[in-house]
Amino acid sequence: MAADSTPAGEQRALQGGGLMVALELASVGAATLVQDLGRRGMTAWGVARSGAADRVALRLANRLVGNPEDRAGLECLMGGLTLVPDDDTAVAVTGARCDVNVDGTPRGQDTAIRLAGGQRLNVGTAMTGLRVYVGVRGGVDVPEVLGSRSYDTLGNIGPQPCRPGGVVPVGSAGACGPAWYEQVPVPRTVGAVVVRAVLGPRDDWFDQDSVEALFKSNWQVSGASDRVGLRLHGPALSVRDGELPSEPMLPGAIQVPAAGGPIVLGPDSGTTGGYPVIAVVIDDDLDLLGQLRPGDVVLIRRCRDL
Repeated sequence: MAADSTPAGEQRALQGGGLMVALELASVGAATLVQDLGRRGMTAWGVARSGAADRVALRLANRLVGNPEDRAGLECLMGGLTLVPDDDTAVAVTGARCDVNVDGTPRGQDTAIRLAGGQRLNVGTAMTGLRVYVGVRGGVDVPEVLGSRSYDTLGNIGPQPCRPGGVVPVGSAGACGPAWYEQVPVPRTVGAVVVRAVLGPRDDWFDQDSVEALFKSNWQVSGASDRVGLRLHGPALSVRDGELPSEPMLPGAIQVPAAGGPIVLGPDSGTTGGYPVIAVVIDDDLDLLGQLRPGDVVLIRRCRDL
């Protein structure tokens, strides 16, 4: 069942006469995708991990509404999402900072929000950060594809991007814990974002000046970035002549094409590649990259202790 194309009345019938909740999407902003924590163990088959670009934000949204952390939610690029449940439920809005209201009444982020059937949740345009996450009690219940409900933008795998007027089914809340209706303090990064990276495995394809430049420069996020890769503007890194055979890749790998501009691979990146990888951002810091918008500054610092 597509997450974005089933009429509301038909969806309710398929769910058993309205016994489960469905979310009607009045607007979806620039792009709204269904994402969970991604596909694990599929890279050997050429399938990307995908999943939320900011897993910390999705996990928090799920915890706030009493879900297990791995339930699927909505990832909305730059906000602009409006949804209406057909029955009572609880939602939480996390990630990028934005205004949130219910039928025009302001509500907070990082807390569970009670929604009665027919009430309208409006998520404003992101003021800082890039991706807003909406968790709903019971989780978004589209069919799994290869073990995940995430949409892979490069491989076109999983539920298609949401469309205005579409309906998203919600799972049973029977296994959920209590929702958290008090706002949770969440630390926010102000200014340049610092991420840690391990040098290699192909640092021998670069001279020492280029290695130092990677870890000492202020890198600016390019507008050509997406879930496949974060392109960085800064000093050109010098790559030696030659061609590598395709090698396994993973999110966080910093590839450097011949032109010298680093690309940090994202959750939807291909599982192989031929550009040399000068370093790899550690997994714990990838979620910070998921909130960077064009023009933001990122500092890459060498991690020597892994």
